[in-house]
Amino acid sequence: MNKKEKLWLLLKRIPRGKVSTYGTLAERLGTHPRAVGKMLNSNQRPITVPCHRVVHSDGSAGGYKLGAEKKIALLKKEGIRIESCKIDLGKFLFRFAIRNESQNQNGC
Repeated sequence: MNKKEKLWLLLKRIPRGKVSTYGTLAERLGTHPRAVGKMLNSNQRPITVPCHRVVHSDGSAGGYKLGAEKKIALLKKEGIRIESCKIDLGKFLFRFAIRNESQNQNGC
């Protein structure tokens, strides 16, 4: 499985009403946050594979293939509050479970 496929799987784990950061995803994939952004920009199914749920580590929304306004509208529709152009990551950040190296891809 390549990094883009792994990224799509990670994105699908982020629930409605939560976000992750480019940096967190980059760390899990062993790459740079800008590489994550580039992969997200190539997403051909931006709603099914919810790349709008990825934001900057300072809580700002960041870019989006369909436009930043659309990204913010989607996040708000999912219940994420944006105040002063920032998302409260203390409240809305999704934390991926730490997986034991002995676990397989199904989490067993």
